[in-house]
Amino acid sequence: MTATPPARKDVPREQTWDIEALYATPQDWDTEAAALAQDAAALGRYAGTLGQSPEALAQYLSACEAVRMRLTRLMSYAGMAASVDGKDTEAAARRDRASSLGSVFAAATAFESPELLALDEKTVRPWLTRPDLADFAVMVERVWRGRPHIRSAEVEELLGLVQAPFASERGIHPALANMDLDFGQVGGVQIGQGNIDRLIADPDRQIRQQAWESYADAHLSTQHTMAAALSTHVRQNVFMARARRYPDALTAALTSDHIPTAVFHTLIDTYKANIHIWHRYWQVRRRWLGLDQLREYDVKAPLVSPPPLSYQESVDAICAGMQPLGDDYVSQMRSGLTTERWVDYANNAGKRQGAYSNGGARVKPYIFMSFQGGLSSMSTLAHEIGHSMHSHLAQQAQASSVPRYTLFAAEVASNFNQAMVRHHLFATNTDPTFEVALIEEAVSNFHRYFFIMPTLARFELEIHRRIEAGESLSAPDLNTLMADLLQDGYGEGVQVDRERSGITWGEFSTHLYANFYAYQYATGISAAHQLRAGFDTDPETARTKYLQFLSEGGRLDPLDALSAAGVDLSTARPVEETFKVLSGYVDRLEVLLSERT
Repeated sequence: MTATPPARKDVPREQTWDIEALYATPQDWDTEAAALAQDAAALGRYAGTLGQSPEALAQYLSACEAVRMRLTRLMSYAGMAASVDGKDTEAAARRDRASSLGSVFAAATAFESPELLALDEKTVRPWLTRPDLADFAVMVERVWRGRPHIRSAEVEELLGLVQAPFASERGIHPALANMDLDFGQVGGVQIGQGNIDRLIADPDRQIRQQAWESYADAHLSTQHTMAAALSTHVRQNVFMARARRYPDALTAALTSDHIPTAVFHTLIDTYKANIHIWHRYWQVRRRWLGLDQLREYDVKAPLVSPPPLSYQESVDAICAGMQPLGDDYVSQMRSGLTTERWVDYANNAGKRQGAYSNGGARVKPYIFMSFQGGLSSMSTLAHEIGHSMHSHLAQQAQASSVPRYTLFAAEVASNFNQAMVRHHLFATNTDPTFEVALIEEAVSNFHRYFFIMPTLARFELEIHRRIEAGESLSAPDLNTLMADLLQDGYGEGVQVDRERSGITWGEFSTHLYANFYAYQYATGISAAHQLRAGFDTDPETARTKYLQFLSEGGRLDPLDALSAAGVDLSTARPVEETFKVLSGYVDRLEVLLSERT
C-alpha cells in the first residue's frame, strides 16, 4: 500500500532536480524577469530595419534570439517550480508572470514575420550563407514557407497580444486538477496525482475500484467548469485557424510541422482497423485475473507480483538496454540520471500528475516524474530520458537558433528508449513470471500511447469539428462522446461505467490543451518500434541513422528526418507493424496462460 506522500520540503535533495542551475534563488529569477520585460519590449525598435542590409538582419535576429533564450530559461524555471508543488502560490505567480512576458515578447516581435515575408527571397537567400546568418537560415525559410498564413503587421501584433489571455483556460484545468480537487482516501492513504497510477494498479481489487471511482468522481464534480475551459480552448484554436486562413483547426495544427493531415487520418483509420487486437487482449486479461467481467479499474491490475526495482536499479537497466547506441550516449545519459541531477523523481504532496522532459532552456534537459518503483516507473524514466537525450544531442549539434525538434519527432525518441530497454530485458530474463510482468508493462505502455492517445485524438478531432460547425460543447456532450469512443476500444471485453469513463477527457489536463498533440504519441510509438527493429538486422547502420536523427533536432521537417532514419509515416506500415508487436505480446500471454493452467 502506498504511503501518504511527504511535503515537498521533506524530500531528499538527491531526488530533486538541479533547478538552481537555472537561477540560484527565486530572487534571481525576479531580477531577471524585470530586466527581461524591458529587453523584450525593446526589440520593437528593429521594426522596419530587416531588409536594409544583411548586417541589419543579423543584428535583429541575434538580439531576438538572445532574448528568446532568456525567456525560455525564465519560463522553464517558473513552470518547473510550479510543477513540483501545486500549492506553492509564489511559484504559480511566477508562472503567470512568465506567461505575460511571453506575450510582451510576441507583441514586440510581431513585425518579424510580415517583414521577412516582404523581403525579396532572391536577394536575401544568398545572405543566409553568411556566418552571422547561416544558423538562422532554417527559421527564415520556414517563415517564407508559411507565407499564405501570415497576416499584416497590425494583425500579427494583435494575434501576439491575445496569446496571454488565450492561455488562461489552460491554467484553469490544471489548477482544478492539481490544487482544488479532493480525490479522497483509500485504505487511509490520500489519493493524489502522484500516486493514482499506482493505486489503480494495486493487487487489491477493492482498492483499485475505490481509487479509480474516487478519482473519476472528483473530476465529475467540476465537469462543467472543465468543459467550459476545454470548449474555450477549442474555440480559440478554431479562431486562430480561421484568422490565419486555414481550412480547419487540424490543418492549422499540423501545417507548421509540414505534416499532411493524411498522416493523422491514416493513423486513426489503421487504429480502427486493428482495434480487434485490443478486444482480444481484454479477454486474455480477464481470464488471467479469473474475473467474470473486466472493469476499467482492472486494466492495470497486476497479473503477477511485479518485481521491485529501485531508482538506481532502473538506471542500470536503462543504461544496459541503451548500450547498442554506444558508450558516449550511455555515459552522458547515466550522468544526467544520477550525478548531474536532471531528474526530479520525488513523490511529494502537491506534485502535479504525469511526467515530462524540459530541454528548451539549454542548461540541463530536466525530467519531471514521481518514481514509484517497479517496471512501470522504470519505463517512464526510460521514456523521459529519451526526450532528454534527444534535447542533449541536438543542442550539442545545432545552434539555439535552429528550431527545436517538433513534438511529432519527440515522441519517437521517448518510445524508442522504452522499446530498446524492453527488448534487452526480454532477451536477458527467462523467468516466466518476469516475462509476464514485462509483457504487462509493455501492454500498459501501449494502452496509454496506442489506445488512450488515439482515442483522445478521435475525441479531439470530433470536438473541433463540432465547434467548426457552430455547435456547442457541454459536459454531457463531452462525456457521451468519450464513453462511446472508449466503448469502441474496449468492445465486449470490458464492462464500461459510462459516467465515470466519460470524464476521462477531464483527467488529461495537459494533452488536450496542446492542440492535436495526443495522436503524436501513437505515431511516435509506431516509428520507435520500426527503428528498434532495425537493430536486429544491421545494428551499426541502425545506430548511425538513429543518432543522426537525434542530432538533427529540428533542422529537418519531422517526416523528412524520420525518412532519413528509415521510417515512412506517410504510409500505414509503421502503425500496422506496431500492432503486430502488440499482437505478439497477446499471443505470448495466451501461451503463458495455457502453461500456467
